Formats: sequence, C-alpha cells, structure tokens
Amino acid sequence: MRIHFHGAARTTTGSMHLLAVNGKRILLECGLYQGKRKDAFERNRNIPFDPATIDVVLLSHAHIDHSGNLPTLVRRGFRGPILATPATRDLCAIMLLDSAHLQERDVYYVNKRRARQGKRLFEPLYTADDVFHALEHFHKLPMEKPTEVVPGVTVTYHDSGHILGSVLMTLDLDEKGRKRRMLFTGDMGRKDMPIIRDPYVVHDVDILLTESTYGNRVHPPHEDVKKALEELVNKVKDRRSRLLIPAFSVGRTQRILYRLHELWDEGRLEEIPVYVDSPLSVKATYIYEEHPECYDKEMKIFSRESDEPFSFGKVHFVRSPEESKRLNGMKGPMVIISASGMCEGGRILHHLRHTLGDSRNIVLFVGYQAEHTLGRRLVDGITPVRIYGEEMDVRAEIHSIHALSAHADRNELLSYFKQMGPEVDQAFVVHGEPDQSEPFAEALKKLGARNVSVPARDTTVKV
Repeated sequence: MRIHFHGAARTTTGSMHLLAVNGKRILLECGLYQGKRKDAFERNRNIPFDPATIDVVLLSHAHIDHSGNLPTLVRRGFRGPILATPATRDLCAIMLLDSAHLQERDVYYVNKRRARQGKRLFEPLYTADDVFHALEHFHKLPMEKPTEVVPGVTVTYHDSGHILGSVLMTLDLDEKGRKRRMLFTGDMGRKDMPIIRDPYVVHDVDILLTESTYGNRVHPPHEDVKKALEELVNKVKDRRSRLLIPAFSVGRTQRILYRLHELWDEGRLEEIPVYVDSPLSVKATYIYEEHPECYDKEMKIFSRESDEPFSFGKVHFVRSPEESKRLNGMKGPMVIISASGMCEGGRILHHLRHTLGDSRNIVLFVGYQAEHTLGRRLVDGITPVRIYGEEMDVRAEIHSIHALSAHADRNELLSYFKQMGPEVDQAFVVHGEPDQSEPFAEALKKLGARNVSVPARDTTVKV
C-alpha cells in the first residue's frame, strides 16, 4: 500500500490522503485548504491527481476542512461513492451549499474589481449545482458496520467524539494474504464532552494516521468552562456591552448553547439575550436535534427534560440579513454567537467591525485559530487589523476558552493511544502545524510506536 499525503500535512486544513491498495484508490477526505487567500485559491482548484481514478471516498465528518472540496472532486470527474454517517451527510448538505454560496459571492466581488482593471474574470470554485451533484454520490454508512469498500479493504466507522456524526475509521487490509489494520483518526474528539458519545477505543492497530491539532498543548479542565462563561457574561451585563463569540456553525455553537442552557437552568445566567446569528448555525442546530442516535447518555436525559435542548430563556435564532444588521444598532447587554469561527467570512465580520473599537466589549474565542486567519491575529494581540479593506484598532477585550475545543489535546491523545496499544509498526502524524505535530511524533515514539514520521504535503510513503 502507498499513502499519498495531499493535504493537512504540516498544517491543519485541506485534509486529503490517498491510499493506493490492491490496484484501487481510496481517498480519505477532500477538504478545503484555508489560509492565505492566494494559496487557498490555487490549491483548492488544483487537485493533485485525476479525480476520475478514485474508486471511493471515506469521510470522517462534515467540517469544511475535511469535506469542503468534494464538489470540485465530482466536478472534475469523480464518479464513485462518498461514504459518510447519516448525520454527516445531512450536515454536509447544508455546509457545502453554504460554502458554494461563499465561493460564488467572493468571486462576484473579486470580478467586479478585475473587470474594472480589464483582467480575466474568475469562475467560482464550485456552485450550488455542483453541490447537488456531489450529494448524489453520498452513501450512508452507519457506525459499527464493517463494509468492504474495495477488494481486500473493509472499513468500519466508530464514534470519534468530535462533532455530530464524526468518526474515526479502521481499515482492515488484506494484500495478497498479508493482513493489517490501519486507524485513521479524522479529528479526534474528547471524553466527557457534552452532547455526543466519547471516542471509541480501537485495538490491534498496525498503521496509525493521526491528527495532531493540539499535539503539544493541554486544555484547561472541563469544569472551568461554565465559570469562565458566567464571569464574561456578568462583565458585559455590568458594562451594558456585548460579548461576541466567533464560533464554528457545527459543533462549537451547539456546545456553547448547551453550556449556557446549563447556566440558565442553574440560575446562574440572568435574562441577557443570546443571539445565534448565522443561518448555517441555525440549520445545523436543527440537524443536531434530528439525530438523537448520536447523543451520549447525559444528552439523552437532558433532551427528555427539555423539548428544545439548544433553546432557553432569551435565545434568538437570527435568520435574515436585516435582523443581523439591527443587532449592531442595539444596546447591550447581549451575547452574539456568529460564524465563521476563524473570522474569515460570514456575519461575524460585520459584528467585529462594530465591536472591536469599544473597550467595554469582549470577543471570546472558543476554538482553534489557524495561521494567517483574522481570528489568529486577534488572539495574538495584533492591532490594527483589516476588515473589509479598512484598518481597525482593537480596543475590545480578547479572551479564549480552549476547554470548549472539540479536538483532543496532547494528554487526551496520548491517553487514547495508551488504551489502544501504542506499539504500532508505522505512525504518520498529520493535521497539525509543525510546532504541534513534531513534538507529538516524539511523544508517540516514547510510547513505543515504531517508524513515526510527520509527512510533508505531496509526499508518498510505501507502507
């Protein structure tokens, strides 16, 4: 077997790994690369292999850095099945359409400028029609159902604990009588997180392909989250200002709502209005409610006690652009949860524009911020920052709560691999920036893993 590492290698975005086994080609994910605009434009358009030669796609979950370039793959000739859990398929339906809308909108504005300059106009990476064609290739694969996807390769999806419907996957390989097991973690979730089940522990692994987003960091304890949220909400209450939370529409938004709902039930959250201002977040929250088969025990109890587990008190789900714009003229206190989580697009940019200049306001980051994103610049304390082409001084308080992360940290990953049995023959550390992936590779070696490497993009390894 050969593994071609085409994305999320020494970086956290654009997950794409190609397996060549028994004369067949299996693609593990097809995500959008997110980073510097010019690099992203070129990399997402130039798939480094012929899509028509791919036999099957295995998809771990719906986040755009893992699924977002599937419409391009189909547009360029892929005709095989895309295997995903039912919840992942439903989330992809809304997320890919949202991505297509952003692709078309961004190209529209770029082309207006290029037309004035007499330059060649661009086409969007893909359109809504391309998304509908891609969705026709989705085949639902439930958890824990071993399925032969090509001769000699049987895949089984297991809970990964990351977002709704997310999986880590085992591939049981039989190459001319040589049998081995490969584990691909996708994005590894965490134990004891709300809503979805904990990661399933796989055993007897020979080949490991693991993420390392937080491979050299440790999250604060779970119990600090509600206290930190409560303190920040009380701050904006006293200041009559706003708490702005950039959050990914799928996973992070629902976890924040769950924690705020707990505070409300415990009488620790006063009647401060909470606005969920992202059409995608609203749709994703409905999908979370429609897939109770993914819930953990606590969430099942919570949902029985509350008909609407993600709605409470003064929660408002904002739908129209007009409603969104009205928020910026309203007086606090208020909490606004909006996308995108890395502040690279969406309604969050309008809210940042009306929030950053006031020292009474607070911006709270609750997820990983990739290099070269606006979110990363704000977390790093850079000022001024550029929004819609204009420079803005950052006067608002900037806070982070890493305990809400849906990614396992260094200790959680190592704990998982100890339970799994770390003495694997080969391990490949992906989906992490070098300062995370390289120290984590060393930690895997100390656990007993053999032949551990951090592959670079567009390298090929024989396994």
